[in-house]
Amino acid sequence: MSSQDNRTEKATPKRRQEAVEKGDIAKSTELNSAAVLVAALMSFAFWGSSLMDRQLAFMRHIFRQSSSIEVSAEALPGLMRTSGEVVILILAPLLLAVLVAGVGTSLLQTGFVLAPKAMEPKLNKISPLSGVKRLFSLRSLVESVKGFLKIGIVAIIAWSVLDNYRDSYPQLAHETTTGIIQFVFSVIFELSWKVAIAIVVIAVLDYMYQRWEYERKLKMTKQEVKDESKQTEGDPKVKGRVLSRQREMARMRMMDNVRDATAVIANPIHIAVALKYDPLSSLDAPIVVAKGKRKIAEKIKEIAREHRIPIIENRPLARSLFESSEIGLEIPVQHYQAVAEILSWIYQSGANEEPRNWKMNDG
Repeated sequence: MSSQDNRTEKATPKRRQEAVEKGDIAKSTELNSAAVLVAALMSFAFWGSSLMDRQLAFMRHIFRQSSSIEVSAEALPGLMRTSGEVVILILAPLLLAVLVAGVGTSLLQTGFVLAPKAMEPKLNKISPLSGVKRLFSLRSLVESVKGFLKIGIVAIIAWSVLDNYRDSYPQLAHETTTGIIQFVFSVIFELSWKVAIAIVVIAVLDYMYQRWEYERKLKMTKQEVKDESKQTEGDPKVKGRVLSRQREMARMRMMDNVRDATAVIANPIHIAVALKYDPLSSLDAPIVVAKGKRKIAEKIKEIAREHRIPIIENRPLARSLFESSEIGLEIPVQHYQAVAEILSWIYQSGANEEPRNWKMNDG
């Protein structure tokens, strides 16, 4: 079984970020080529006649001035520079459209990414063994198939277009030079558009393949996911011990707060809720300073006895307070009356004079 067969887990965000930093991004060069070709053809469609007129005007100017132009070694650089500037100005719309299409398509595929690691020298890039592996890889096979497919499609389209005009070829002998040029350009333009459409289809399919191949390559094994989780979040065992220690410290702080409680409402065995109420404070109701079940409840009651805090046994109220209240917050409104009666009863009966349990009617 190959290592790729063990990669069943989707790539994590960290894995994807590392791939981007290395310059490993899903992209299709075919899509760029198709965009550039379509942009060039559209430019010719919109500005082709204007480009031809400008080029012809420039050529006429050159021929008219040919008798007065000095051709020498000293004048040749200036003539070449002037001609080059004119040609660039004439072709500027086409060049700009091609540039925007190429750069725009790349940015749409990858975004603006700086990958310094991709420029670092690596020996495996020049290793003969690595080169042989790449030569017989799935990617090389796909690239070869794409190359043959493009050549075949272009050949078929060229034959089809040229064959459609076979009856027009003999008539070119009677056409003017301008007519022949127009005919040739129309055939080339039709051929180019049909080839462009085919290339666009291939580019879209190639982009889909590149995305699939990229996701397949980024997949991780279960062990890699676990190792990454340990690196980013810490060892689960250590993390569990830390959480356990944090819970223990929180429990200790809660037990310390029991010493300042006014009363403990308890189910005789299973539940205990410690309440604190200070009539002089700004609070409208008692707050819950501690609560717990079983062993924690027994510990709360033990501390309450040590500090002569009344323990009131009231099963329904203890259970309801435990389920509906939060430590550090006031008791819920629905328990105001019941708790107020208990506190009033404690103050009137002197229940805090000795550490003992006081039973109240559960109803």
